[in-house]
Amino acid sequence: MHTKTRQFAITLLLCSLASPIVAAAKLSPQVSTGQSTGFNVSGNGQQTNPNQLGSLSVLNSQANGNSTTGNFTQQNRQGLLLPGETDVRKLLPQSEDGLPPPYGANLFAGGYETERSDGVNDNYLIAPGDKLNIWIWGAVNFSNVVTVDNQGNIFIPDVGPINVKNVPASQVNGLVASKIGDVFTNNVSIYVNLLTATPVSVFVTGPVIRPGQYAGQASDSVLYFLKRAGGIDSERGSYRQIKVLRQGKLIQQVDLYQFMQQGLLPKLALKDQDVILVEPQGPMINVAGKVRNPFRFELKKSDTQGSELVDYARPLAKVSHVGIIGDRPTGPFSVYLPYNDFSQFQLKDGDKVLFNDDLHAQVYDVQVMGSYQGPSYFTVRKQTKLHDLLDHIPIDPQLADYQSIYMMRKSVALRQKEMLDESLNRLERSVFTAPASSDGEASIRAKEAELVMQFVDKARKIQPLGKVIVADNGVIANIQLEQGDQIVIPQKTDLIQVGGEVLMPQAVVYNTNANLDDYVAWAGGFTDRANDQRIAVVHANGLVEFKNHGSVKPGDQVLVLPKVDSKTMQSVKDITQIIYQVAVAANVAIN
Repeated sequence: MHTKTRQFAITLLLCSLASPIVAAAKLSPQVSTGQSTGFNVSGNGQQTNPNQLGSLSVLNSQANGNSTTGNFTQQNRQGLLLPGETDVRKLLPQSEDGLPPPYGANLFAGGYETERSDGVNDNYLIAPGDKLNIWIWGAVNFSNVVTVDNQGNIFIPDVGPINVKNVPASQVNGLVASKIGDVFTNNVSIYVNLLTATPVSVFVTGPVIRPGQYAGQASDSVLYFLKRAGGIDSERGSYRQIKVLRQGKLIQQVDLYQFMQQGLLPKLALKDQDVILVEPQGPMINVAGKVRNPFRFELKKSDTQGSELVDYARPLAKVSHVGIIGDRPTGPFSVYLPYNDFSQFQLKDGDKVLFNDDLHAQVYDVQVMGSYQGPSYFTVRKQTKLHDLLDHIPIDPQLADYQSIYMMRKSVALRQKEMLDESLNRLERSVFTAPASSDGEASIRAKEAELVMQFVDKARKIQPLGKVIVADNGVIANIQLEQGDQIVIPQKTDLIQVGGEVLMPQAVVYNTNANLDDYVAWAGGFTDRANDQRIAVVHANGLVEFKNHGSVKPGDQVLVLPKVDSKTMQSVKDITQIIYQVAVAANVAIN
């Protein structure tokens, strides 16, 4: 058995040694009268085409083959831990509760390290192991892929070694072309391209999540290697003091704030054994309030003026004051000053800054709706009353029902919503706490609770209008205006809207001889679930009146409410009250 194994291994070895071997080609210029300069190939003693170097198939395979030398692959582990690894979050101390994240921490939130390109930039410096593709055509035809040796040279037959070490990628074409042009001077075109770059190994250390050694391309940015190391430790690492060291000497200083604000990132070609050192975190200022960037900002100096922080935090235009809380050698302090004075204030490490809009508006924005002429929005002083504004709103008396003006106010709508929610909460408590004396009664209570919850879900979606009744029999109250008020001037109409628990909700033309029962009858009459004893009539001025008979006016809305079955519902009173609340607040009949 062992003998067969050895024979099989020897066979594999012989097969590998039997692969075709391409002899090194020796190039020599051949000059003759009336003939172009060419290349001769000496390898097996036979001469090929004088204008062609080597076998075309071999050259094509060399020039176009995808070599795996110098490449590496990376697969994101998606946070999975290998055997023996420890979750790094357990090794780092936790930050103080309530602190905002540092400015720039989101730089390392994405997965851009998996989107990297293996290409090189113009500033990349040629290093040993890199591959160059060289084309020569014209009087001489030559194509080959050459590798930079350990001394930084590439070798071209009849030209000799050319040192390309530390030559920028953007200049390598000119350098190699000039060296070849010194030998072949007539009717020769040359093109050189960097195919692959040798991976470099860079150390990332300091306050980062996973310090260590990481592989990448020399053209990769500092951000790439920092992300490979898990990013900067947001509680201890500096986003502004990042050093790139080469053989112990500083070659580049990186400030990520410049990248975040201006898109500036130094162009740097990294080399093997380079070190990216993240310095300890500098002075920090906590920012909150009316700003576009509510973060913790790192300062380069131990004290700085407020104007620098303003550039980072970008306060909103409405900011009027700034509050500062911190510690000084004399002890804790706090100050509240106008925004214009903040730019000269000296900030210290650990200060907390609150940008506030503490100036109350001296003007209100009021909207006009309904039947009117002219603009729909007005800006008025705080002391303005309703009559003052109505004097500046032109109307057409033939179209506008100016004696039925009403208002919609946000503060009233909010209060109506609060009252409705309180009633719904009370209804829920009464249903869930109702006692049951038997299994049959418990089953009834459960079914009732299910129906009530469906009703509550519908009621919670109702948004009150916040109506304020200001007109009564043509007399309009002169009330103080508030921010966001909406003044509604109804349009004159001869229609009566009939809805709710009727068979055919519709609009009916006003009839002077008709009463409430007639309009309900014209709408198909009551449904089986209608409450015909308390019908809501919403007048044009917004006032809601409950009655079971009588007359109506042009522009009124007749709203027939549903009745609650007292045989099955124990919470009839609460549900009825909520139905009336909804009808008054939103002009809606809810089932």
